[in-house]
Amino acid sequence: MPSGEYDPDAVEPRWQRRWVDEETYAYPDDDPVDPNTVFSIDTPPPTVSGSLHMGHLYGFTLQDFVARFERMSGGATFFPFGYDDNGIASERLTEDELDIRHQDFERREFQAKCREVCAEYEEQFTENVQSLGVSVDWDHTYQTIEPRVQRVSQLSFVDLYDQGREYREKAPAIWCPECETAISQVETEDDEQASHFNDIAFPVASADESDDTPEEFVISTTRPELLPACVAVFVHPDDDENQALVGESAEVPLFGHEVPIIADERVDMETGSGIVMCCTFGDQNDIEWYQVHDLDLRVAIDESGHMTEVAEEYEGLHSAEAGEAIVEDLEEAGALLDRRDITHTVNVHERCGTSVEFLVTEQWYIEMLDKTDEYLEIGREMEWSPEKMFSRYEHWVEGLQWDWLISRQRSSGIPFPVWYCDDCGEEIVAEKADLPVDPLSDDPPVDACPECGHDEFEPEDDVLDTWATSSLTPLINAGWDWDEDREEFTMEHPELYQFDLRPQGHDIISFWLFHTLVKCYEHTGEVPFAETMINGHVLDENREKMSKSVGNVVEPETVLEEFPVDATRYWAAGTAVGDDFPFKEKDLRAGEKLIRKLWNASKLVESLAPEPYPDEPADEDLRELDRWLLAELDGEVERLTELFEDRAFSKARDELRSFFWNTFCDDYLEIAKQREDEAAAYTLRTAHRRFLKLFAPLLAHVTEELWHDMYADAAAEAADAADGAADSVHLVDWPEPLGIDADRDAGAAATAVVGTLRKYKSENQLPLNAELDAVEVYADVRGFEDDITGVMHVADLTVHPDEDAPVETVVTGIDLDYATVGPKYGDQVGDIEAALAQGEYEIDGDELHVAGVTLVDEEFEIEEERQYQGDGELLEAEDVVVIVRNEA
Repeated sequence: MPSGEYDPDAVEPRWQRRWVDEETYAYPDDDPVDPNTVFSIDTPPPTVSGSLHMGHLYGFTLQDFVARFERMSGGATFFPFGYDDNGIASERLTEDELDIRHQDFERREFQAKCREVCAEYEEQFTENVQSLGVSVDWDHTYQTIEPRVQRVSQLSFVDLYDQGREYREKAPAIWCPECETAISQVETEDDEQASHFNDIAFPVASADESDDTPEEFVISTTRPELLPACVAVFVHPDDDENQALVGESAEVPLFGHEVPIIADERVDMETGSGIVMCCTFGDQNDIEWYQVHDLDLRVAIDESGHMTEVAEEYEGLHSAEAGEAIVEDLEEAGALLDRRDITHTVNVHERCGTSVEFLVTEQWYIEMLDKTDEYLEIGREMEWSPEKMFSRYEHWVEGLQWDWLISRQRSSGIPFPVWYCDDCGEEIVAEKADLPVDPLSDDPPVDACPECGHDEFEPEDDVLDTWATSSLTPLINAGWDWDEDREEFTMEHPELYQFDLRPQGHDIISFWLFHTLVKCYEHTGEVPFAETMINGHVLDENREKMSKSVGNVVEPETVLEEFPVDATRYWAAGTAVGDDFPFKEKDLRAGEKLIRKLWNASKLVESLAPEPYPDEPADEDLRELDRWLLAELDGEVERLTELFEDRAFSKARDELRSFFWNTFCDDYLEIAKQREDEAAAYTLRTAHRRFLKLFAPLLAHVTEELWHDMYADAAAEAADAADGAADSVHLVDWPEPLGIDADRDAGAAATAVVGTLRKYKSENQLPLNAELDAVEVYADVRGFEDDITGVMHVADLTVHPDEDAPVETVVTGIDLDYATVGPKYGDQVGDIEAALAQGEYEIDGDELHVAGVTLVDEEFEIEEERQYQGDGELLEAEDVVVIVRNEA
């Protein structure tokens, strides 16, 4: 029996340990699982960072709402957990933790150090997630660097290679100078940065005094450090003012080499002078111009962001330093005509915030641009929660400009299973049966090149992009593998695929969701999940993004020290899925209040209906009020089931709280206090058990404690199959409607009457057990008379089910909207006010006739009051009229 005050500091950790120790949420690996009833969740593997942020707390809790609801609603639920520890993030974490550089170690040695560092962080991360009470099956965890996952990732590479969907090419690629690796388009983001527009004079090398060609022109650029990489100048074909330049050549200031001046429609005539220099490479336009016009290649910035020999005297300087030095020299040479401050959008690497460069390097790609229409169609096959998030996916796919670059020049990651013939360059790909392999330490699958017969090979030393592995999570969890004997791909758990749900944040739709669709679709021919649930971000109280630099970050540890986990779960259910929302402490306090209310109401239920309580009283024993409550609860069960299925957790939370607090606690419980019969006991216990189940996905700990104390042991002994009893509330069946008939309108009216009379006694400082002499009710509450008189101690109750109440509506005043009436009627306003004061007016529908003018409805507002002229006091409860006569 629950006793004393609820102590979440003791209860919550105890249940968190017990759920893990007893494997409460384990997926039944050994038992046959019906693929038609299993519910599988493709959970996001968080980047290993060691500490939770509010986004983790929110996202994991939303996933858990689904897992707990689906587990109670059907068969087995597969809810795994992964750690993304094979990419740049884990590498940079290791470098920072150990104060080392990955370049200073042999790859396997550095990877071993990464494993050690990540293992410590993963252990802490596991404890943090378990402290949230998330119902993960901890027997189904994975790391994106573990050998099993390495095999799946390399199998994916080999399969796509065999399909002709992958290629290696030396071409311009997006490059991060800080991380010193190529990156994909999805890993870049826009950043507003302060800069300068530099107006630079370019001499026309081929200018002739005999024609109209100007001797020089101006180019405005934010990147003077790219001058040594200039290979052409472009003018828009519609730029009449500068058409004379087309076909001429220009001399690049300071560096002296000549470049052609060409017409091209890609020029933005509205920016700067409208004349643009093309450098190899400054942006996407430069790359397109380089390819279309077959321009020279001048690489002035290297992989680390420093100037090359092409930059002549600036060689070795960092690009930012070189830019300042070049500006100074341009000014000294008289070629810098103007320099002004601007703010512009810069492409940066999302991992480190460094501005990206475009370098010509040899990289591996997955071909995607040829199938964007197909990828849009498979995106439409999924159910999107919320539906509006599909537009983000659509915009990303439609805006793709690059195939997926999947190679990284790093140490931490899964190796490409590829070698190259040292003579002819032929690609040698590992056999599927041998995977995983590391070409730096493992031999190729052939002794001689099948193309030229050469017997020496160069191993590929790049590693796969981390998203090339994370995009395989559905296949990893389903046990996708190559069966050598059958020569086909198989799945250890085919019942899981396609997965039912992919939950994730809206910020990684282009990262994780899109790439998962592409990879799994190319391997299996079907969409990897039926539904995706996209959550928003947690903001500060001013709806600003949380940032450590701004100082507005709310740490989960601080929140969990002050509030119960269940209160944070209540908070997490407080907004529509997909919306960003502000963190508000008042929501946590509201959660605490609900937990206390549920606890105290449960104690009251147990005192009013102690064991042994009736499980199935005869239907005729139920009073109308009992039937009404259970019928109302049936409607609530149907509504909540629909809301949970639609992932409308906010509406489910608020509707369940309101029904429990108002209808059950304030109305029925107050009436049931006056009764000592089996029908009331049955109704109390039946409703209470169902409330615990309905609250269970949201308030996981307090409902488990109450279920264990009040029902689990007795239910196990009685084998209460009808109630789906079990040792854990989270393993019982989700409630189904009982199908009890009742006059729900009459019951609602009766409880409204009780609530109104309770309020009347409180306002008149009467004890609740004070007798009321006479009460008249103008509503059909037949069948509920005994409940009204019993709980409210009414001596004489008269019910008028079919009569109109002797109440009239009286106009008590009329307010004018002076903002519209004043300007419109001017000097007549005084006459209007005087006529209203004397009651000299007529109301005709939405019109007011007064002082010779007609006012329309938006120009005035009628004040009304309901009045009763008989004996007693008029009380109104919604649509119910109550007259109280009390001599006391």
